[in-house]
Amino acid sequence: MNIENDVFKNAIFINQKLIKYGFIKDKDTYYYIRRFLNNEFEAILIVQNNHINGKVIDLETQEEYLAIRTNMNKKFVNKVREEYKNILLDICNYCCDRRYFMYQQANRITKYIKDRYDDSPEFLWETSPNHGVFRNKRNKKWYGIIMNIDFSKISKKTGMIEIINVKLKRDEIETLLKKNGYYSAYHMNKKDWISIILNDTLNDQEIITRIEESYEIIDKRGIQ
Repeated sequence: MNIENDVFKNAIFINQKLIKYGFIKDKDTYYYIRRFLNNEFEAILIVQNNHINGKVIDLETQEEYLAIRTNMNKKFVNKVREEYKNILLDICNYCCDRRYFMYQQANRITKYIKDRYDDSPEFLWETSPNHGVFRNKRNKKWYGIIMNIDFSKISKKTGMIEIINVKLKRDEIETLLKKNGYYSAYHMNKKDWISIILNDTLNDQEIITRIEESYEIIDKRGIQ
């Protein structure tokens, strides 16, 4: 049972927040120790390269308390496991951003959307678990969708990539399709939507501008 992986799945550690929380930095590694359950146990955590390792030490025996790594369903073991998990959750909530997608640019764009519109991606399809929809809270209409697809679906190249589909004015779509990084919309109305690759071909600000345009278009009442 890997409690750390369960808690920190899709998390990105923010180094400055780790230090503010109480982690000690040594080169590229961050260390944190906390006692819990009336000082009977000690959590030792190490963060390096956006990965966390943890141990729970029984201070009476000075040995790692491995029972929490099993499916043992005893009251005291469950209590230790739950208290340790609460420590991890607190660190995750304070020190991390969520990582939803494969590419760093896709995650940066997602963070911008969250900060700007307070919208998180909705993963609506079991058959396409990596397709995240961004929806206007007021009218429930989509203004963006990030998808993980094979490049061959929109170009002559192959390999898995991530794109974002946004809704733009038709004359603008015609112009943008002549530029690198823009493609005819995958799986959407190609007259009103366009696909933008999220592999740093385009800088974040250019993509953000298209997202803002898409949001403005669908935010107008009566737009279908």
